[in-house]
Amino acid sequence: MTEAAAETTPTPAAETVPTLETRAVSKSFGQVDALVDVDFEVRSGEVMALVGDNGAGKSTLIKCIAGTYSLDSGEIYFDGERVSINGPKDAARRGIEVVYQDLALCDNLDVVQNMYLGREIRDWFRRLKEAPMEARTADTLKGLRVTTISSIRQPVASLSGGQRQSVAIGRAVMWNSRVVILDEPTAALGVAQTEQVLALVRRLADQGLAVVLISHNLHDIFEVADRITVLRLGRNVAVYQRAQTTQQEVVQAITAGVPTKVSGIEGEATIK
Repeated sequence: MTEAAAETTPTPAAETVPTLETRAVSKSFGQVDALVDVDFEVRSGEVMALVGDNGAGKSTLIKCIAGTYSLDSGEIYFDGERVSINGPKDAARRGIEVVYQDLALCDNLDVVQNMYLGREIRDWFRRLKEAPMEARTADTLKGLRVTTISSIRQPVASLSGGQRQSVAIGRAVMWNSRVVILDEPTAALGVAQTEQVLALVRRLADQGLAVVLISHNLHDIFEVADRITVLRLGRNVAVYQRAQTTQQEVVQAITAGVPTKVSGIEGEATIK
């Protein structure tokens, strides 16, 4: 496919401002450049996959977006306005939620308690208001069409991997989220559970959220992603429209792609 042809093909939500965008973001740890002038964006109603080999900078980028790491340089924009994210609470207030690979669930607590962990509803006497928490948990899971969990009061320890992932995603979207970042959501899941989680990822975008999917599994990415951003050695390589590329082309970019910015020279990421 020629670049000219690619430029005339509209991307999802092409007429809208990106919900979340990073421009020329850099982050170093000592002498190691984890990110160098990285541009990234995701729009409402789309699944943007973020791929790259180990050490490509994927985790560092999402931790910068989530406020876990501070930027060395670069800018973050939300709905077209430049913002400062000085910590995870800043990110959460703007509607940015991250579901990390370890899910951060407490096995000894039930589904409702995990959904409200650290955000419990209490009355004037500091007693938990169980009824509204149960109702909202049930409504959230129903809205995401999570039907495999028999009781929202069962301990998370008794859930399967796919069910646990559903709880973690449900918790992320319950708090007026605008952007949901999923880090390897299908890792270590079986075939049926993977299909369940991928269907849930697609429903998030269909409900208007901006979804970032990080995965090493290209089959999963080609199942649900609208676009694919490739990082290599902390730099941008390309942005692909999933419907107009192949797994082989993406693998080539991951393993041998040429950075789109070299020696401080500005340039746009190649859209294929």
